[in-house]
Amino acid sequence: MNEAQRYILQDLSVAVADDHVLILEGFKSLMEGCGAYNVDTFSRAADLIRILPCRHFDVYIVDIGMPDIDGFELIDHIRAAHADARIIVNTIHEEIWLLRRMLDKGVNAILLKSTDFMQVVDAITAVVNGERYLCPKLKRRLDGSRLHMEHPSQREIEILKALAGGHTSKEIATMLFISENTVETHRKRLFAKLGARNMAELMVKAVARGYINATETTSADDV
Repeated sequence: MNEAQRYILQDLSVAVADDHVLILEGFKSLMEGCGAYNVDTFSRAADLIRILPCRHFDVYIVDIGMPDIDGFELIDHIRAAHADARIIVNTIHEEIWLLRRMLDKGVNAILLKSTDFMQVVDAITAVVNGERYLCPKLKRRLDGSRLHMEHPSQREIEILKALAGGHTSKEIATMLFISENTVETHRKRLFAKLGARNMAELMVKAVARGYINATETTSADDV
């Protein structure tokens, strides 16, 4: 770590959300060793969400595998409270579709939990300077993959959730203030992107990839 990085870390307030106490303690200890003493840790996503209205951190380091609240929902809460939040995801997941979903959520950096701590410092430095950071292993995976072309857009995910709820194309058009033809176009793209042959298969693949929860689906054959 160079002096410029140490200088940046000294003035930062950092929130770390992870359900593993050892990881939280390790982060706090390593950050303090770099001169960053303003580090708050959270073992439950709900605890961090609760203080967001009255507390703003310079950097948020979060795990998407929180037990109480879905990590993507946590990211949404952070963004809703602080639109310019710098969010770093620290994860064990390397699946391309999950990485693309993180990026589509607007996270500023993604790290693997197995990465060296100096990469955490590099990631923090990058996001503070307005840059995006991916740890080298994940960057190679994303650069070498074309699967990101199959990731649904945010609008398509909205339509997917409405379809899962049993709504017809006409109803969805009314709900989203778009034309029925537009809904049908997005619907066809969803089938293509998820490689589904019918609505039941679309729902199964959507649940498997984490776009919707199983509890959100109705009888897909009737949609």
